[in-house]
Amino acid sequence: MGTAERHRTAADSGTAPVRRASRVPDRGIPAAGGNGRQSHGPSAAVGGPAERPARPPLWVEEPARRRRLPDPVREAAVRAVLIIAVTLVQAVVAFLCTLAESWLAFPTVLSSVVSTVVATWAVLDVWVTRQVWNQRNGVVSVPSSTARALRRERRRARREERAAARARERMHRRGGTGQLSHS
Repeated sequence: MGTAERHRTAADSGTAPVRRASRVPDRGIPAAGGNGRQSHGPSAAVGGPAERPARPPLWVEEPARRRRLPDPVREAAVRAVLIIAVTLVQAVVAFLCTLAESWLAFPTVLSSVVSTVVATWAVLDVWVTRQVWNQRNGVVSVPSSTARALRRERRRARREERAAARARERMHRRGGTGQLSHS
């Protein structure tokens, strides 16, 4: 809310605009525009020095609309964007060199063609990296997903490990040496 809105709001409510205290809290430093004296006005006479109502915070966290890309996918996407940008610059240079009938026209056109192939490869890399990430980390909802099988194996291994730890703990509690018979 700007100064004009603040004055308009104060005029609408029938009260004078509220002024901030003349010192920065907790430091004893005069505030900007303050001369170290208290404000004398209708608001100060009625209830003492009044402070301006709290402003809304400058930064408000909002929940993301979409989840953040996984690191490998983001890296591939950034790489692809940079390669595409270089390819576009090369294409413009090749076009301008061709218009100027410069000797650089032929090499720049060749490098633009090569860059186009590399840019296509980079875009495919983003797509493949995303598919691999989804497959490995269980985002895909296909029943035969590799990620589900991996999670199932990990759960089974954890269960077996916990069962073995419980069995070892029982042996130690009984005071046995781990032998099944005393022969």
